[in-house]
Amino acid sequence: MIGVVYLGNNPKTQERLKYIPGQLVRMTSAYKDAALVCAPQVRNEHFIVFFERSVRNEDITAITYLRKKCRNIYIILLTDELSQEDRRIYQECGINDTIDREASVTDLNKKIIFISDRENILFDDEAPKYKILRFKIPVWKRLFDIFFSGLAIICLSPVFILTAIAIRLESKGPILFKSKRVGTNYTIFDFLKFRSMYADADKRLKELSKEHNQYAEKEEEESKTVITSPLGDEAEQEMIDMGMESEMMISDEEVMLVGDDFVVAESDFNKQKEEEINNAFVKIENDPRITKVGRFIRKYSIDELPQLFNILKGDMSIVGNRPLPLYEAEKLTADSSIDRFMAPAGLTGLWQVEERGKGGMMSAEERKQLDITYGQTYNFALDMKIIFRTLTAFIQKENV
Repeated sequence: MIGVVYLGNNPKTQERLKYIPGQLVRMTSAYKDAALVCAPQVRNEHFIVFFERSVRNEDITAITYLRKKCRNIYIILLTDELSQEDRRIYQECGINDTIDREASVTDLNKKIIFISDRENILFDDEAPKYKILRFKIPVWKRLFDIFFSGLAIICLSPVFILTAIAIRLESKGPILFKSKRVGTNYTIFDFLKFRSMYADADKRLKELSKEHNQYAEKEEEESKTVITSPLGDEAEQEMIDMGMESEMMISDEEVMLVGDDFVVAESDFNKQKEEEINNAFVKIENDPRITKVGRFIRKYSIDELPQLFNILKGDMSIVGNRPLPLYEAEKLTADSSIDRFMAPAGLTGLWQVEERGKGGMMSAEERKQLDITYGQTYNFALDMKIIFRTLTAFIQKENV
């Protein structure tokens, strides 16, 4: 059984939540009151809490309290755009999900339905027979990772030292580059590499034009078409006044989505979302941010060697699916993409060796499907084959 609770003081959000079909949303303005409401009255009663973002420190106090007092809640943060720092802080204190604070009644209802349909998976504290699907690395794979990474670190220690000296001599900045990556089970960890770019590379990423992205799909320029509401201006305004501004409207030929300042066909909206998912991977050709030493260590995959410490620690495996940056992983949360994260994260993998075989030319969809294939079929023999193909591909003509 799922109950819905709102915690906040935004009248517009409260008004929209009143129109959730078949759902009585209980309104609270204080986190202690919300905790009392979320106390289960019957067995296996769970709650979805829509938490209106406010002052960060106060939010942290409230979320932490709710997490301590209530083990049967799923917290959705109602927010506008979050910075990476805020996103990390809110996730660490217990947020399960986010949704735009201006989300329509339709979007809010879809979120509730999605969670309710998966109640037995999302809430497993009181029902042990229902467990969240998580990947657990096999013993044979973990033992091999420890042995291989430990031996490799010892044997390659001269390479580590020489590379560190070369990086320090060419440019200012740290020798190692740490970035947050998403690996197995959507786990976030510090991903280690030898720094191959200038120190301000992250800030310069947004400055690069879209055509430099190897995975970006080419978009045809189309003239904008103004679509009028089939219900007319008065009917549309009435829907907005009632808090139903984004409800689906059925015309004779097409399903229309009506927003505050737009009317768009559902098929066009879905196409746009699909393109965003397909273009989630970012790979820049002839990247000007890379140093001279960086180009050399990238060509021979030397920049990847510090990940042996990630493997020794258990963040990754020798062979698996490449862990992704946060901005890429957040675009791969659709049902069709989740399976790639239900597999080991790895230093090398199936798509890397296949991509080298194609001269570095592989679409984002091909890459995603190879990740999913590996997660479903991996075994010791396949891992050995991938390792062998990776070793033979270290010296290559293409920078892939």
